[in-house]
Amino acid sequence: MKTQPILILGGTGKTGRRVAARLKQRGHEVRVASRKGSTRFDWTDENTWEPALVGVGAAYLVDSMDGDAATSMSAFGKLAAASGVQRLVLLSHRDWVVPEGEEKLPCERAVKESGAEWTLLKPSWFAQNFSEDAFFRGQVLAGEVKWPVGDGVEPFVDVEDIADVAVAALTESGHAGEAYELSGPQLLGLADVAAELARATDRALAYRPVSPEDFASLAAREGLPDDFTALLNELFSWIEARRFATLADGVQRALGREPRAFASYATATAQTGVWHP
Repeated sequence: MKTQPILILGGTGKTGRRVAARLKQRGHEVRVASRKGSTRFDWTDENTWEPALVGVGAAYLVDSMDGDAATSMSAFGKLAAASGVQRLVLLSHRDWVVPEGEEKLPCERAVKESGAEWTLLKPSWFAQNFSEDAFFRGQVLAGEVKWPVGDGVEPFVDVEDIADVAVAALTESGHAGEAYELSGPQLLGLADVAAELARATDRALAYRPVSPEDFASLAAREGLPDDFTALLNELFSWIEARRFATLADGVQRALGREPRAFASYATATAQTGVWHP
């Protein structure tokens, strides 16, 4: 794989930039594609797809998050395989619960049917949301984590683990046809999260449960779009219901090691100063 470029979509995002950095450190040629980068890529402009794929041996995929994301992914996946791409690694999600008759995660089917080798990454909530999303980082800085999740729990995953698994799937044998569910090693409530962040930062921090309506009001004051807030409230309701309150073994299966603990993430991140007022 070192002789062919590896294409990274979403290369400026939480996972993509880490995947690109790791690949470069290992000597791979990396092609980071974005709407405004040197390699232009736009899910809504199919004219940008083929040039981004020229000579590529493997690709890291992040879908468009639009309503027709699966249609675009299907067309892109088939084009990638026809262009000679051998491996596709898709950043997906832990299985969504959908109404009867609807398809779960159709982008996964699109990648599976592309004709290339595929690997699916299915992570839980990112630990890095507390340090790299302005809204949630702001709550940490303000001293109160305000989520409408009651006493729900979630196995927050360190994005560094996701990137490590992605690099392995892109560059090593043995990962084709695998769907790796990725989680941290512990189920944590938001009170646990607040306590870990307080210890790491040596600052007062508490969890205050709020209603979905109150959260929507908080989000509106911070300028979050209404549709994004509605999505967050839906995801929060799943945490409250403990829908994904199980530990996954994807990191162990892919890498042969245990996933990083939330406390380790919090300690390492606090040292960067990101939570300094």
